[in-house]
Amino acid sequence: MPSFDIASKVDLQTLDNAVNTVKKEIVNRFDFRGAPVNIDLDKKEYRLTLEVESDMKMKQVIDVLISRALKQGIDANAFDFSKDAYQSGKLLKKEVSVSNGLKQEDAKKIVKLIKDSGLKVQVQIMDDIVRVTAKKIDDLQSVIAACKQANLNVPLQFINMKS
Repeated sequence: MPSFDIASKVDLQTLDNAVNTVKKEIVNRFDFRGAPVNIDLDKKEYRLTLEVESDMKMKQVIDVLISRALKQGIDANAFDFSKDAYQSGKLLKKEVSVSNGLKQEDAKKIVKLIKDSGLKVQVQIMDDIVRVTAKKIDDLQSVIAACKQANLNVPLQFINMKS
């Protein structure tokens, strides 16, 4: 039976490359000359720590981060900017978590979306992925199209397609 998995993972090396590109660009920008800027990637926790001196510069660093991540192939929805920046001495700090794996509630949304589509497929949640199985590959392709059209605010990858 044909099947595939729906996952939401970010490649660590690609993320590291995007962060290094952001660091290089910020160092070379005229408006950041002499300004203290620190961008750290915690590879175990999948968390970025941004440190700048003002709120305006924080927004600029975030814009550069998103644009470079998109160029590296990382979806902008992979970054969670919901935590507010906080003052730490003279610097403004912000922790940005990077999603790695589907959360249980997101997996349930995907399962509900697929079941509501009326396609003849079987769906099961397996840890941080969703496995979709069907008798025809056309049904699987319809599921992929439905997931892409739905605005789930989660970066999705469709992997392990087997026929």
